[in-house]
Amino acid sequence: MTLPLSVGAPALSMSYSHESLDVLLASRDVLAVVAFGANAPMSDDPRLIRVALEPLGDAPLEVWRTSGHVAAGRIDDLAYAHDGTLLVAAMDVPEVDGDIRAAAEHAYAALRRRTADLGYPHLLRIWNYLDDITVGEGDEERYKHFCVGRADGLGEALSTATLPAATAIGRVRCTGRLQVYWLASRTAGTPLENPRQVSAYRYPRQYGPQPPSFARAMLPPAPMPLLLSGTAAIRGHESLHADCPDAQLDETLENIRSLVGVARTRRPDLAPQLGAETLLKAYVREADEIAQVDAGLAARAPDAPRVVLHARVCRRELRLEIDGCHG
Repeated sequence: MTLPLSVGAPALSMSYSHESLDVLLASRDVLAVVAFGANAPMSDDPRLIRVALEPLGDAPLEVWRTSGHVAAGRIDDLAYAHDGTLLVAAMDVPEVDGDIRAAAEHAYAALRRRTADLGYPHLLRIWNYLDDITVGEGDEERYKHFCVGRADGLGEALSTATLPAATAIGRVRCTGRLQVYWLASRTAGTPLENPRQVSAYRYPRQYGPQPPSFARAMLPPAPMPLLLSGTAAIRGHESLHADCPDAQLDETLENIRSLVGVARTRRPDLAPQLGAETLLKAYVREADEIAQVDAGLAARAPDAPRVVLHARVCRRELRLEIDGCHG
């Protein structure tokens, strides 16, 4: 089933809001609402995405708005919403016998096929949430199995020149399911890499048999914001400052600023600094460091709206990771 096409250019804004879920979902320009934690509001509306990560404090809702009229629906286990130019879709895949590789392969094969069938062939941004992300030793670590399954599911359809931006984060409390949601477009974006980092898809063998399949950021056509992948204290391919969350925060923000700089060579209209036009979502491994990271963000990027979540990062030595958007 191909969804109706709009002739307009894609437009997207992301923000945090404390408005009620019902009020937000009553707006037909709302493409998606992302809610965090066990106390997140409930609704049968396909546009609601509930993420099982506990926030610090009374977390706002993350709201995605477009410039068009949004329609939403479900096809089997796929929830979707679109405005004729952009599509957001979500699915939860159960892990059978704890096989995260098979779950990822199934999810990504379905993602690729269904997104194309619906008429949105260009993947811009993907979020993945899974259990026990760093459990297992060597090549048996679950994140490495996830990377293999993701690549198998993607197949040959995506080259490194078209990889989307992405986040893969572990839950603290297990659900037995792989949650994947994504943003796709009828107009291609430009994947960006960070000159301070080795591209994830070129990581050396020590990080597993299959390098992670994502770009560091995605720059969609204006006026859409720069979409930042999950970013951590990695320079080159090595993790830094394993014993210091503040130093990891500084390194992470420097990586994000570097990506903004790369994006501004193509889109000079983007703000040069992280500020009110930046939306940040921080994932923090240790519960007793969540408030510290929140305070660190408040000091370093005081005007940037943020949510801080308790989560597991894909390397054990990484104490935090940040994704978001800018512009």
